[in-house]
Formats: sequence, structure tokens, C-alpha cells
Amino acid sequence: MSANLANASLAAHQLLAALNDALSDRWLLSQLAAILLGFPVAIWLAARLEPRLEQAARRIKGNPDLLRVIIAFMRRLRWLLYALWLYVCQLALTLAAGPFEAQLLAAASTLAAAWFFISALTRIIRSVTIARIVAIAGWSYVALMVVGLDAPVLAAFDRAAITLGAVRISLLLVLKLLVALVSLIWFAVLLGSVLSHSVQRSQDLSPSFKVLIAKLIKIALIIVAGATALAATGIDLTAITVFSGAVGVGIGFGLQKVVSNFISGIIILLDKSIKPGDTISLGDTFGSIRDLRSRFVSVITRDGREYLIPNEQMITNQVVNWSFSSDYVRIDVAFGTSYDSDPHEVSRIAIETAKQVARVSTHIAPVCWLTGFGASSLDFKLRFWIADPSNGLTNVRGQVLLGLWDAFKAAGIAIPFPHREIIMRTPVEVRGVER
Repeated sequence: MSANLANASLAAHQLLAALNDALSDRWLLSQLAAILLGFPVAIWLAARLEPRLEQAARRIKGNPDLLRVIIAFMRRLRWLLYALWLYVCQLALTLAAGPFEAQLLAAASTLAAAWFFISALTRIIRSVTIARIVAIAGWSYVALMVVGLDAPVLAAFDRAAITLGAVRISLLLVLKLLVALVSLIWFAVLLGSVLSHSVQRSQDLSPSFKVLIAKLIKIALIIVAGATALAATGIDLTAITVFSGAVGVGIGFGLQKVVSNFISGIIILLDKSIKPGDTISLGDTFGSIRDLRSRFVSVITRDGREYLIPNEQMITNQVVNWSFSSDYVRIDVAFGTSYDSDPHEVSRIAIETAKQVARVSTHIAPVCWLTGFGASSLDFKLRFWIADPSNGLTNVRGQVLLGLWDAFKAAGIAIPFPHREIIMRTPVEVRGVER
């Protein structure tokens, strides 16, 4: 019992002595003061700089991905300022007392800079779960590196390995490959989106060519990112020839439709048969093209439904493009009037009525023709043109018919309805009912 008390007393005495030495070390106190005072100063500066920088960043138009990245880094400006403050204090203390006396500041500046980048990058990631995993993994690795435990941990991961023939696969290799692939491909997709928005703002390119360039940029960046990740982890690129052969067999057996839709999408973009904004009809689907994807074409109809039509169907089936070479579309409206009406006056009134509808084009004048002598009416066909078929056809046809009804009613022109005459071969006796 007395021995335990003696050991505890000795340990407490040693702890107090170490604490006394630390408090008497002016360089250590200087580092602690810089660490404690720097963060409030960084918060104060960031509170005054962030609104101005964010106002300037909001001027970026037409590129939401780039704006999202800039805002994510800007919202963590205090950590950047704090890391810069610690780095400057570290340099000053290194020049005054040497690098050994500035180790605490070096560790603090590294942790602050790592937290700035990790928190900003995880803010860009849309999935909250993935963002948390990335933040914990990144911060843990930086913390191990700061305290000098990264080498033993990596060595332990490297010892956990299996050997397949001449290939040695370790847990460290798998982690490196996974981190490199995910991070580089994610960055390639983000960079591709930023460059795609820049291409979309170009005024010299057609809409379909813009989509084609954007897709080629994304595909090229993803391929480069994958090859870079494999090379960075030390994997020989010639070793994936077997895998590529297996992928080829898989394409031949199970991915025909995927490859067919992808190639069909490239063909659609190259021949410019359809482009975003065109009004098309495919079978019973009528609407405007919203987007061209690698696998499908997005068509949104007037009732708000969005159809995802595979690219292969756009190649193999008959597609009516209402705005392929011109935005003008002709609409026919058939109607009839009674035989006692003047056909010349009816045609004139119908043409004037069509001209008064806002969506009817004045570039091409409406016409009205007498098409036949019906059983109970004079049959007419009114033809007019519109320049915005994406806004609907039934609505403008209904507006013209309502205008014809009002105009004919005002002019005293009757719209007939069928009459039927029934002839009885034998007499029919009609009797009254007694009440």
C-alpha cells in the first residue's frame, strides 16, 4: 500500500515538474498565446470580408457548380485566415528561436489548413453521409500524420495482404486505389460540369454541338482521372487488359442496349436531328426536348409529364420534329356554316378573326378555303401558322374557334346542325292519353 502511494506521489511530482517547466518555457507560452488569440481575430476578419466576397461571387451567372465551389470555400474563410495566421507566427518563431521551438505552431497550422480544405470540400458533396465519412477519414489521417503515427498505421495496413499468383493485393493498396479513384473522378465530374456550363454560354455553337462538346469533355476527364488513379497507386496499366477483355465480353452479352443508346446519343448530337428546345412527337408523346443525356432524351409534355425516351428509339422510330428547320407550324381548323350564308363573307370573317389571336403569326397570312358542300353545311378549312409550337396546339386552336363563334354570331351567320326527316311507310295512329 505504501509502495503504491509512493509511486503515485512520484508520478504527481513528475507531472508538476513537467508542467512547471512548460509554463516557464517562454516559447511554448508564445505558441499557446498565438493559437488562442488567432482564432478570434480570424473570426472578426472573416465576418467583414465574407459579405463583400460573397457579393462579388454572386455576380457569376450561368455556372452554378463553380459558384457552389466558391461559396463553399468562402463560408470557411475564418479557418483559412486562422491557418495563415498560425503559419506566419510559425515562420516568425522559427526565425527567432529555430524550428524545434515552433513545433506546436506547425502542428496547429497543419490541422487548421486541413480542416479548412476538408470542411469546404465536404460541403460541396451533396450526400451528407458521404461528406461525413470523407471528413472523418481525412481529419483522422491528418491527425495521425501530425502526431507521427501515420507510418506505423500504413505499415499495418500494408501487412494485411493476400497474394494472387504474382500479384500482391494489400489493404493499403485497396485504400489508396479507392481514395484516388473516388477523389479524382469526383473532381473530374465537378470540373466537367464547370466547363460544360462555360461551353453552354458560347454564342457561336449550336445547341446540339454544345451538348456534344460537354459530354466529350466529361468522358475524357473521367478516363484521364481513372488512368491517373491507377498509375498513382502503382498499378501497371497493362494489367487491366484482362479486365477490358471481360468488359468486352460483358458488352457483347448483356450491355448491348446500353452501348446502343450511348452510340445513338452521339449520332443524334452529330447529325443535329434534334436539339434541346425542339418540339417533337414520337408516337403518342408530344412535347419539347428538355435535355439530351448519354442514355436517353428527356421530353416534357404540356401536362408536366417528363418522358425519358431511350436514344435508340429516336434513331430507329419515326420522329416528327416540329421545329427542325423552322419554328413555324401550320394548323388547320375545319368548320361549317349554313347554306344561306355568303361563302366570301365567311372566308373574310374567318381570316380576320384568326389574325386577332395573339399567337397566330402575321409573317404568313391566314387563309380560308371552301372545301366542300356538305349534307347540311358549307364546309370550310381555316389555315394559319404559329411560331411557338412548344406552347401547345390545342389551346390556340380553341382560341380561334371561340373567336369564330363570336364573329359569326355578331354577323348573323348560322352554324348548322344535322336535320333528319323520317318517312313512315304505314300510317301511324296517334291516340291521346286520358287523364
